Amino acid sequence: MRHRNAGYKLGRNTSHRRALLRNLVTTIVLMDRIETTITKCKAAQPLVEKMITLGKRGTVHARRQALAYMMTPESVDRLFSVVAPRYGDRNGGYTRITRSRARQGDAAEMAYIELLGAEHELDERRQKREEARAKKREELAKQMEEQEPGEAAASGATASAEPDSKA
Repeated sequence: MRHRNAGYKLGRNTSHRRALLRNLVTTIVLMDRIETTITKCKAAQPLVEKMITLGKRGTVHARRQALAYMMTPESVDRLFSVVAPRYGDRNGGYTRITRSRARQGDAAEMAYIELLGAEHELDERRQKREEARAKKREELAKQMEEQEPGEAAASGATASAEPDSKA
């Protein structure tokens, strides 16, 4: 029986589980939103909330505690400068878990875990990606147009060379 045993084991040993959760928390703070399995979302949610609470505290000691847990100094800087001020008047409930799909391959239930209030930044990133994709499509179309006349001339030259060789 698992009486009074809180938390998720995630099918890993202690060090692997701790490393996984540290990576998840770091990525959530950096990216505002990630997609992973529902169980990992539920395991990471309280840790993300704790880090945001440390960020709201804003002391040197809180920064050192966050540095001890999170994987990169950039994530701690972002936590204290961007993420925590976003929730200055909110007492908890900084994250949302949204179920998304069944993963192809093993049919694991997937979900998004995201920081509330990050919709504006996520929309900006989405627009930048769409612009980059559109630019890449235009470049590919331009390259295809440039190659088509060259291919037609090359295929015409080989076509005219073939009947001469047969005759």
